[in-house]
Amino acid sequence: MVSDAKTIASELVPILRVYQDGTVERLVGSPFVPPTLEDPSTGVSSKDTTISPPVSARLYLPKLSPPANQQKLPILVYFHGGGFCIESAFSSLYHDSMNSLVSRAKVIVVSVEYRLAPEHPVQAAYEDSWTALQWVASHFLEDTVDKDPWLIGNGDFDRVYVGGDSAGANIAHNLTIRAGTEGLFGGVKILGAFLAHPYFWGSDPIGSESVSAHEENLLHRTWAFVYPAPGGMDHPMINPFARDAPSLSGIGCSRLLVCVAGTDDLRERGIRYAEVVRESGWGGDLELFEVEGEGHCFHILNPGSDSAKNMVNRLASFLK
Repeated sequence: MVSDAKTIASELVPILRVYQDGTVERLVGSPFVPPTLEDPSTGVSSKDTTISPPVSARLYLPKLSPPANQQKLPILVYFHGGGFCIESAFSSLYHDSMNSLVSRAKVIVVSVEYRLAPEHPVQAAYEDSWTALQWVASHFLEDTVDKDPWLIGNGDFDRVYVGGDSAGANIAHNLTIRAGTEGLFGGVKILGAFLAHPYFWGSDPIGSESVSAHEENLLHRTWAFVYPAPGGMDHPMINPFARDAPSLSGIGCSRLLVCVAGTDDLRERGIRYAEVVRESGWGGDLELFEVEGEGHCFHILNPGSDSAKNMVNRLASFLK
């Protein structure tokens, strides 16, 4: 428990506080839960693995009918949301969400635990996520040691996907751009990416975004907190429409699903993203999926609703 006597050095209301001794107190977020040998509701199995000293992941495998070793499944590398500063691949929120998606989609999921701001520069989230994606691809190389048996036994490396929600969707976008330039180990290709309510922002409002309240918006304040650099609001990491951002024609996958929610403050950015990708000359297949009357990441925050179930079904149908 953080002492009230400690002096607050900085804070991001209502998400976290940083004290002068460097202690970070997160005011929101769900508790950590262990992996399960077989989830009682879905039959999904999960386990944790260390990818590199700073990077770990939780792997999920759906319940398979025998003979299990003959069933090759799509592989989804997933990046959780939380504004780059809260939540975890090991939290109850994301553990339950992954169990649900894996059960419906019949995919193997590698849910990445990347380092968070402010303890680490925000760039660490991208580097850790890239390390995890390359680790998955490395299983396709013959000389890779210590391969994970789920990926080797049941993974289909012709059907590798990346995806995420909010900040995780931002990471998925940036990694597909990087994969289009650098490539993955073994020549593995990303077949598709889904961006659920992607966290994109910029110094200037677009569409119906409020002009007067733009800088007071929590989305604006969060990026300014995790990346307090001059001009940082238009860095390509957060603003794919910035002047010096790489062309979206270079997205390194052939299928793209962009999901937006009707009452989400990020709706306009998601729609603009889909429009710019279409106009860029990118040659893949893109779908924009909108759910009206719902807010940001509703499918994760309120998984029992009909809208959430429909959303998860849409994601599952994309992962084929």
